[in-house]
Amino acid sequence: MMTIDDYLNLPEGERVELIDGVFYDMAAPIPIHQKIASLINTVFENFVKTNKGSCVPFIAPSDVQLDCDNKTVVQPDLFVVCDRNKITKKRIVGAPDLVIEILSESNWYTDIFIKRQKYKNAGVKEYWIVMPDKLRIQVYCFEKSDEPTEYTFTDKIPISIWGGKCVVDFADIYTDISFML
Repeated sequence: MMTIDDYLNLPEGERVELIDGVFYDMAAPIPIHQKIASLINTVFENFVKTNKGSCVPFIAPSDVQLDCDNKTVVQPDLFVVCDRNKITKKRIVGAPDLVIEILSESNWYTDIFIKRQKYKNAGVKEYWIVMPDKLRIQVYCFEKSDEPTEYTFTDKIPISIWGGKCVVDFADIYTDISFML
């Protein structure tokens, strides 16, 4: 079983996540993946700045020591941390409030099945799975239900952790990425 020490001693540039003591390879993100992440992050940053919020949005690669143990370190595509005490100099220690993963051919199984359960068990409040190839988004609000709410790239999706005051307009995102589909 691998630990955070093994993870930290990997050669620089090695793209893996450590989940329950097992390394999972991560492929480099493709352009559409990065564009979607950037557009969503811009919405988050603007909302926090405008509302003088205490939450902090992050974009990959940033390490999250999810269970506060030495067997799990993930790098979500986007995440928001509202408890600033979880933010350390080297990593986030504890569950973010919101996590967004953007699926690709190489990571879909890990994001849908393995990480979804890890995020729920660790205390993540809201988890989005963005599927660019299907133009769909699944939003899990774990405090309310284990079942996702399904959206498309024509919908406006409210951010539950902010009481729905912040909305990501996926029609706008689609306009910006449609040439890459």
